[in-house]
Amino acid sequence: MKKYFEFDKLGTNYRKEILGGFTTFLAMAYILIVNPLTLTLADVPDLPDAMRMDYGAVFVATALSAAVGSFVMGFLAKYPLALAPGLGLNAFFAYTVVLTNGSPWQHALAAVFVSGVFFLILTLTGLREKLINAIPMELKLAVGAGIGLFIAFIGLKNAGIVIANPATFVGIGNLTDPEVLLAIFGIVITVIFLVRGMKAGVFVGMAITAIAGMIFGLVELPSQIAAMPPSLEPTFGALFSAFGDAEFYTLAMLSVILTFLFVDFFDNAGTLMAVANQAGFVKDNKLPRAGKALISDSIATIAGSIFGTSTVTSFVESSSGVAAGARSGFAAIVTGVFFLLALFFLPILSVVTSAVTAPALIVVGVLMVASLGKIEWEKFEIAVPAFFTMLMMPLTFSIATGVAVGFVFYPLTMIVAGRAKEVHPIMYVFGFIFLLYLGTVAH
Repeated sequence: MKKYFEFDKLGTNYRKEILGGFTTFLAMAYILIVNPLTLTLADVPDLPDAMRMDYGAVFVATALSAAVGSFVMGFLAKYPLALAPGLGLNAFFAYTVVLTNGSPWQHALAAVFVSGVFFLILTLTGLREKLINAIPMELKLAVGAGIGLFIAFIGLKNAGIVIANPATFVGIGNLTDPEVLLAIFGIVITVIFLVRGMKAGVFVGMAITAIAGMIFGLVELPSQIAAMPPSLEPTFGALFSAFGDAEFYTLAMLSVILTFLFVDFFDNAGTLMAVANQAGFVKDNKLPRAGKALISDSIATIAGSIFGTSTVTSFVESSSGVAAGARSGFAAIVTGVFFLLALFFLPILSVVTSAVTAPALIVVGVLMVASLGKIEWEKFEIAVPAFFTMLMMPLTFSIATGVAVGFVFYPLTMIVAGRAKEVHPIMYVFGFIFLLYLGTVAH
């Protein structure tokens, strides 16, 4: 095992790898709580049962997909990079595809599956780089920032800090409400941990908030700590029913697949480079085994969709494990093992409320918006599509709409600015597809 993972070459050992893998797990364990609550639309009352996924099954799917993704990444690409269902993409899955578009969650899972298959094909054929390179960096950065705003908005809404207002559409909530105060406490304590450099600050912040909620009677006490995992049957393989439904084969669903594909491209590539840089793997701006890392991501997404969860992607929280000493794929395997062990602790995790998970969404949103500083705002032809990309996501409650508006505006503003030749032909194709998408959904 030491020889396969090249411990001596990387200057690591079992102790460092196990500590690093466990640190990464703690830093991203919040997804075990946030993902099931998001995909089941737990904060949306009076939702028809047919539109709501089974919480227990999604929890199991989350843990299994994280374990499978981390195992494949560790064994195949040999990077200390853990995977799990990504924040932002799960919100797009639940709030845009299912809640706003009204698509069955089985169709949403099928879209994730197809995007994963496309990702795998594009990676194996080398076309992935061409598609990525065709999209300007400013739009990539704007998409990331827009998703950050979107999930932060969801967090504020779930916490009751931002509420609907008939006069102004949105307004401030009742800040004296005990559950709102609990969420504010969670935000403050999580921010303090992260500012102080605590690697597992998000998870620890959620844990302390949940404990505080239990003390003041705002969060139910768990009836037991451990139990056998729930059944995966409600979601396992459910996506395949969509392929026999003619309603799945629509332009709107094509745009959903493209959005899953694009965002996973940006998210995974960015995270991979960031963590690899930190670990010292990048040489001459090149990353060894990058293809295997991307294949690992696509395999994890395909497996996750079959289990019953949204797109699985690399987690930037893996950097916390690298900071703790992880340097090889063995650390990713350790993280995967802890996700498997977590399957037996649903009782203690299932009592967590939206007020407890909201801080995680908000602070992760803060981290994602950091990319805005790299956009050339002084160039108006760049600023307009970037601005509309990130603004329309929270305002329309749809990541796909934000991507569509930005991709439509970009070729237009570049043509008017006399820079048409700088626009890749693929961007004109994307612009046309998303224009048709906007015409389909805007009715």
